Amino acid sequence: MRSQFKNKSRRPVFTYLIAIVALGLAGWFGIHALGGKHPLASVAIPIKAPENLPDTPAEWRGRIDYQALDRQLSDLSQRPEMAGLAVAVVEDGELRFVRTYGFSDKSTGAQVTPQTLFRWASVSKTATGVLAAALATDGALDLGRPVAGLGTSLRLPGGAEAHVTLDQLLAQRTGLTKNAYDEKLEEGQNPAALRASLAAAPLQCEPGTCHTYQNIAFDAASEILARAANEPFGKAVEDRFFRPLGMVSAGYGMERLTGAKDWAKPHRGAQVRPIKEAYWRVPAAAGVESDIVDFATWMQAMMGKRPDVLPAPVLQLAHRPRVGTGRLYGGALRAATGDAAYGLGWRSFTYGGSRLEGHSGAVEGYRATMIFEPATRTGVVALWNSDWGFPFRIPFTVIDSYHKRDNAGWLDLSELPAPAGSAAKAAPVAAEPKG
Repeated sequence: MRSQFKNKSRRPVFTYLIAIVALGLAGWFGIHALGGKHPLASVAIPIKAPENLPDTPAEWRGRIDYQALDRQLSDLSQRPEMAGLAVAVVEDGELRFVRTYGFSDKSTGAQVTPQTLFRWASVSKTATGVLAAALATDGALDLGRPVAGLGTSLRLPGGAEAHVTLDQLLAQRTGLTKNAYDEKLEEGQNPAALRASLAAAPLQCEPGTCHTYQNIAFDAASEILARAANEPFGKAVEDRFFRPLGMVSAGYGMERLTGAKDWAKPHRGAQVRPIKEAYWRVPAAAGVESDIVDFATWMQAMMGKRPDVLPAPVLQLAHRPRVGTGRLYGGALRAATGDAAYGLGWRSFTYGGSRLEGHSGAVEGYRATMIFEPATRTGVVALWNSDWGFPFRIPFTVIDSYHKRDNAGWLDLSELPAPAGSAAKAAPVAAEPKG
């Protein structure tokens, strides 16, 4: 750099450095318009230049057989149930593999790139949990306080909001029947009004005594945490975590996604589906979108790689299991996992003798998963724009490869019916609950 500019005036050098800083802050997603509320759409000004991503075979190094993984993912992406797919692998704490497949929009032939934005769906709950843990660590919030005193619209049967704590809310221990009133949210009803009406909803168990997965009730956290942070919920997450981590593609809101230059359209088979706002209106439950590189950055931070932004005590508080849950997924994968538990917006379970952590999610036309092994700081993030649950198996293939275990056939497509157009049916793999 010095040799290039040593004969030039100091002002051009200063101007150049200012430009570099500005471009670095812009990141993958784009730069803020002057006075604007949202970033400009997907300006390709990367913090980490595309040529430096481990996105070619020559750059895939580690214990994992990345060549075999790439072949499997390529075959998977060509199934008629799929549209596009983005996958990143972190091995021993380092980003070792980034690859994209298929289409962000089958109707136009637009392909998925490392800059394509997807929805995180319920993986968004992990950001909510760590924000709550961070605010509690700061002393700005008491996780043991009943939600009734925290300024939320949530009402529970029998006035249980008077004794259900914020910790229990974030661990999905409201006692409400699973996914209570999600269908009303999808019909367009107001989330705050729905939270108030949960007072008349049926119970699965006595509030505070069991795990029952929620979206509308869980999103009471967006009201509570906004008050504690003294700024809107989404901005609090972005300011405290996403921007310091360099995750400038990551943020909240439908307009941020649909206003981007490069975003994955929701699909069902070959058909592009209408985008629906419902779950963006419960941002603490399902509001985040980003590209695959920033999703991997989030996983690395969750592994403890960025203690300057997310110190170990915050992660430990968020991730610590609070309540046992039913087994995850379905079929053979369900049988292969065990000892499932939930923390503050966080799942954990055992697989192959190891404890894994993360979350998965599903909203119409999108699926997302983040699963990693804390002991080795090895895991996978995957984003895809279809309703098919089969790719939830990807992390288990990667974990097996890392540990040099025999291939369990998680991505073996021979068990599926031969493709026969977009109506082909796949072996069932239960997704995370909606959101």
